[in-house]
Amino acid sequence: MFIVNSYALAVALCAVTMICWGSWGNTQKLAAKSWRYELYYWDYVIGILLFSVLLCFTLGSFGQAGRSFLPDLMQVEGGKAVSAFVGGAIFNASNILLSAAVSIAGMSVAFPLGVGLALVLGVFINYIGEPKGDAALLFTGVALVTLAIVFNGLAARRKSGDKADGTRKGIILAIVAGVLMSFFYRFVAAAMDLEHFENPTPGMATPYTAFFIFSCGIFVSNFLFNTLAMRRPVVGEPVAYSEYFKGRPATHLVGILGGCIWGLGTALSYIAAGKAGAAISYALGQGAPMIAALWGVFVWKEFKGCPASTMRLLALMFILFVAGLSLITFAGA
Repeated sequence: MFIVNSYALAVALCAVTMICWGSWGNTQKLAAKSWRYELYYWDYVIGILLFSVLLCFTLGSFGQAGRSFLPDLMQVEGGKAVSAFVGGAIFNASNILLSAAVSIAGMSVAFPLGVGLALVLGVFINYIGEPKGDAALLFTGVALVTLAIVFNGLAARRKSGDKADGTRKGIILAIVAGVLMSFFYRFVAAAMDLEHFENPTPGMATPYTAFFIFSCGIFVSNFLFNTLAMRRPVVGEPVAYSEYFKGRPATHLVGILGGCIWGLGTALSYIAAGKAGAAISYALGQGAPMIAALWGVFVWKEFKGCPASTMRLLALMFILFVAGLSLITFAGA
């Protein structure tokens, strides 16, 4: 299987993770023109599962290093498999709430608040589970990201105007999503032997197998969580399953593409964790709010017409995110 052998490459993969995690929401925005997010989300989850299978039978099975996918899957202990599966269920619950927040408040508001909060809490959780990297630099970087989240919240409040009630609901959903999202990575990391990807401890999973089991957790839990979201939507009328099968092939493909984009980022994050450590790998990937905010501000024009003071807050948010992520990178060097 493909294994990362240098910290520099691990950081580069985490940068791709950040771009993927911050960009998949664009597919939801595209589909939203004619498609409810609850229906889009089924295609998104299917895309994640399909991508995990493709990755496991390619990068997860090629080469001589480590264990290939099928032998590794057969030897994983039940407790480790359950941990990765539960991580998928936790992520799915949080991401459905985040998707709802995006549909209400937009990418430039929901992502920095929800995913930014997940970064702050998740770094603490993952560092306690596996203390790797310079703690002073790591947590100083997290503090700067926290300030960036505060500035984004202030900008969102100024943006809302006469839509304050709807934006407030989106902010609340994003916060709840962020708290839940901070826990999923630790469950998946606990299933992997982060110190010995080349010769994993018997009973533990390689990152490819862990990602596949994690994806299964997302898919299976979606029958519960997304069914609830369809029957009791945060906005609009309930959605029937029959409507899903009325969608055009192109619309379904947009959702599947979104799942593949997110899946690529997540798989690379797990693969990089062996060299960077779970806390740093997670933190760098969770710089995604900055990418999402860039899409929201410059492509989707979600802050169009806002006063200059609001744009200054957004500029400060970007600066703090970049500074915080730089310190997090140096923490593991």
